[in-house]
Amino acid sequence: MGNKLDIKRLLVVSNRLPVTIDKKQGEYIFKESVGGLVSGFSAYFNSLQDTTFSEEDSVWIGWPGISVDPDDQQLISERLSQEFSASPVFLDEVTMDKFYLGFCNKTIWPLFHYFFSLTKFEDDLWEQYVAVNKVFCEAVCQIARPGDVIWIHDYHLMLLPGMLRERMPDAPIGFFLHIPFPDYEIFRLLPRRWGAAILEGLLGADLIGFHTIDYTQYFLNSVARILGLAHTLGRVRLGERMVRVDTFPMGIDFAKYNNTAKQPRIIRESERLRRMLGDRKIILSVDRLDYTKGIANRLEAFALFLEQYPQWQEKVILALIVVPSRVGVDQYQSMKRSIDETVGRINGRFGTLRWVPVVYQYRYLPLSPLVALYSASDIALVTPLRDGMNLVAKEYVASKADNQGVLILSEMAGAAKELDQAIMVNPNSIEEIAGTIQEALEMPAEEQQRRNKSMQVLLAKYDVIRWADLFIKQLLGMRESERKAATKIVAGQLRNTILREYKMARKRLILLDYDGTLVPFANDPLLAVPDDCLLENLQSLVTSEQNDVVIVSGRGRDTLQEWLGHIPLHMIAEHGAWRKRKSGNWEKIIDMPPDWRSQVLPIFQFYVDLLPGSFIEEKDCSIVWHYRRVEKEIADFRANELKWELINFTLHTDLQVLEGNRILEIKHKLSNKGAAIKPWLDQADYDFILAAGDDKTDEDLFAILPAEACSIKVGMGETKAKYIVHSQEDFCGLLADLVGHEK
Repeated sequence: MGNKLDIKRLLVVSNRLPVTIDKKQGEYIFKESVGGLVSGFSAYFNSLQDTTFSEEDSVWIGWPGISVDPDDQQLISERLSQEFSASPVFLDEVTMDKFYLGFCNKTIWPLFHYFFSLTKFEDDLWEQYVAVNKVFCEAVCQIARPGDVIWIHDYHLMLLPGMLRERMPDAPIGFFLHIPFPDYEIFRLLPRRWGAAILEGLLGADLIGFHTIDYTQYFLNSVARILGLAHTLGRVRLGERMVRVDTFPMGIDFAKYNNTAKQPRIIRESERLRRMLGDRKIILSVDRLDYTKGIANRLEAFALFLEQYPQWQEKVILALIVVPSRVGVDQYQSMKRSIDETVGRINGRFGTLRWVPVVYQYRYLPLSPLVALYSASDIALVTPLRDGMNLVAKEYVASKADNQGVLILSEMAGAAKELDQAIMVNPNSIEEIAGTIQEALEMPAEEQQRRNKSMQVLLAKYDVIRWADLFIKQLLGMRESERKAATKIVAGQLRNTILREYKMARKRLILLDYDGTLVPFANDPLLAVPDDCLLENLQSLVTSEQNDVVIVSGRGRDTLQEWLGHIPLHMIAEHGAWRKRKSGNWEKIIDMPPDWRSQVLPIFQFYVDLLPGSFIEEKDCSIVWHYRRVEKEIADFRANELKWELINFTLHTDLQVLEGNRILEIKHKLSNKGAAIKPWLDQADYDFILAAGDDKTDEDLFAILPAEACSIKVGMGETKAKYIVHSQEDFCGLLADLVGHEK
């Protein structure tokens, strides 16, 4: 990893520390925790030992897993800092139980996994969630220093990014969600106040990451429909800040699992397991005790398989490993009893003196015995009902040093988006799971090798080290982009420079877009009427003989004439199809192809009928389909359909499809704001040129301007303009200042 990361420290913030503390006979015992996040960061830190950023440059912040006496907290903090680069968040166990076993696991966990019938909506649980996020905020603020990068993890701390942003407005903050983010129709089941607070909390981060594109889109849809904030290519503008929302599927430490599987002692243990189990085919199931994992369906499917394919009886066993989880929750203990009973029923029904169909263990397996079991197994049955990623599926494939074995994977797991060579199964269908077990058992060895080799290439390339590295670099890249953009913002000294140059100029050209630049967008285009303040400012600008003021708009000429015709302005309509000098008449610059309107209108009308709330605006030389009134999720789908239909229609014609702010427009390909203003650039010797616009059509104008021109993009985003203002209101404020310099 040749590139050094230009940061001072990485602060990793999660619900739990990578260290668990226990107290026995008055002594505190420290031991490293287990889990995908802990092992993942361990691999990441180890990969960076030779760079300026290493484990010594990091601090992990979280709860140590125990209530610590106030008198002992200083001692515990010092030991965690010195031995583990960790900083504890001290919470008593009662508070932590109400937080973790309360809102986290009675509300967020079931809802985000689509188990809404199990979801509790209780105000006191929500208040506890808010309170604990505030405690974490205080803990981070106490140790954070300028230059630190803060990376917050998972559903326990979704309010924390927003809280930290208020306290540390310039801090680089990232957030990653390790569980699914649900579709809007599920997320909206939260009381609106809670849902809005969670979204606003997450948007306190500079970069928000999810495992899959689906989760990313679901989040953006919820942001749009609950907070009214649209996105552009995953970027959400919040005042002066840009938040990026992106997909980062979490990998595993591929080398660790693959190399462990090749160790002689693991190979011997794998062979011993096969002999112990009678050289039967081994189907492996490894999961935490959780209702999202589909363990009950898996057991019933195995029983159905034995019933439907009796030839496999006594030739196959199911190795069921259930890892204890949330031991104190009654629901989980009930689930444990149900699993015990189902295993007993299957073994009692199908078992013989020589054969136990289900070999069942309720315990955690360390790395070595787990990899040995992965290696020995012929099939991994990974069928969660809903899962953010599921690293077990990836670990199984990575542990197949001989590339023999078949992965059966739920299509509801995030890993299904990557491991496309697995046999996919609907985890809700017991019959389908039973059938795929039969398919997997009969898969030829050559096909198993082909599939596993393909998946291993992906897992080796996009491992957990690359996952963390991409996220950190993306986060730092966001901050660098924001820093560069800040140098283009028209404010402070830069604003004063523009005003001074304007005042000193002898001859000025002012080129102004209309919608989104001089007036805000309106759901109905006919409502975007200029107010008295704007009209007065435009009148003041044209009063000066030093100024040529040109309105360069996509609006129709009749509308511009009605609203602005009483002011001696130059005007360009329909992106350059029509032009009017301030003392002249409108002249047509572009001639449209014959019969173009009769061919285009039926296409637009079809989509108006498909999408109630959308409508058509007809101009002399263009037709516009507006969909601003329609819910974004539905409208964007139809707009994309219409765009490609129009693109196909306009091939080999003089027509062009233009995408604007919630519009699609058909116009002549020669209608271009850049070409339209060329006569003004050619005819006079201007020593000050100012141009302002907010969308793609204005980029043509910016591109043709001389290097010394003052071009201003209204709104954030990529642009050819020299400068940026945040909003239409900001630009109108600058326009008022220019008028003030005339007086």
